[in-house]
Amino acid sequence: MNYRSISDMNDAIVRNLHRLPRDIDLVVGVPRSGILAATLVSLTANIPMTDLDSFLAGKIYTSGITKRRAALDRKHSEMRKILVIDDSVAGGNAMRDAREKIEAAGIQGDFVYAAVFGLLPRHQEIDVVFEVVPHPRMFQWNFMHHIFLEQCCVDIDGVLCLDPTEDENDDGPAYEKFLASARPLLGPTRKIGWLVTSRLEKYRKLTEAWLAEHEIQYNHLIMLDLPSKAERQRLGAHGSFKAEFYRKSDAILFIESEHEQALKIARLSGKPVLCVETNIVSFPDKLSLPAIEQVARNLPARLRQVNSSDGRKKAVKAAARTLLGERGYEMLKNRVKRPA
Repeated sequence: MNYRSISDMNDAIVRNLHRLPRDIDLVVGVPRSGILAATLVSLTANIPMTDLDSFLAGKIYTSGITKRRAALDRKHSEMRKILVIDDSVAGGNAMRDAREKIEAAGIQGDFVYAAVFGLLPRHQEIDVVFEVVPHPRMFQWNFMHHIFLEQCCVDIDGVLCLDPTEDENDDGPAYEKFLASARPLLGPTRKIGWLVTSRLEKYRKLTEAWLAEHEIQYNHLIMLDLPSKAERQRLGAHGSFKAEFYRKSDAILFIESEHEQALKIARLSGKPVLCVETNIVSFPDKLSLPAIEQVARNLPARLRQVNSSDGRKKAVKAAARTLLGERGYEMLKNRVKRPA
């Protein structure tokens, strides 16, 4: 699975800005995800932006004071070099539709059409593709709406809803109240293949009721068949339970909430795991410097524990330690130090 985060999108844009004309007057984002790409280009290059529908209606987003205040004050009709951008291109239908709408509106200008991620280096409907990302692929901003979701195992707490607090997680009345009223987090718009949760089997009815209330569709709900939270903790069954089911299933990806569990599931199942806490996909059989650098870039602050002044080398070491755990990190160090 080729996964790209918002951080990856920003990096791809920064690396490829030099490929765009230097005299762009306006950035136009193709709804919906192209607006995210347009915003990043606009902020990085300090260029006015708008979305496609607003552009067709002659409207440009307002902005605060910038170094290019004069450019922002120009009229729509005076903006001649226009970048139209989308987050990705596959078949090219979205960009083809955008081109047709612009032509039908009779808007004159020098248009450049771009996509941050493309299946190929060149597409018929696109002038510039920033980075090639082949299928199968998922993005941070669309994985809960992706056609592959029916082939995925998905955690519940920390993904579909917020995790319970310590007070709520009492394996009793407080926990039952949490299950009935848990605050939704990521909302899928497609059917999920398998919901795989460490929630206990005895809470199935409450869990099913919450899922129905929030119109979350799924094929199977897999729960941990143990008598109590205490027994689950004694056995340390969270990650191993999920990994065992995932390993035996036909699922192509596990979407997990918590970093350490994601690593454990990937290691035990031998299959990729997407962690929503770090926005990285862990592959147990692949470890490369680019992968570690991506971890360093995407890890939340609580996991990085690296001073910005420490530099790139220490950040990479911290990311490797976080990715592999202390034992795995020491094994990697010994392997690197071993003479040929």
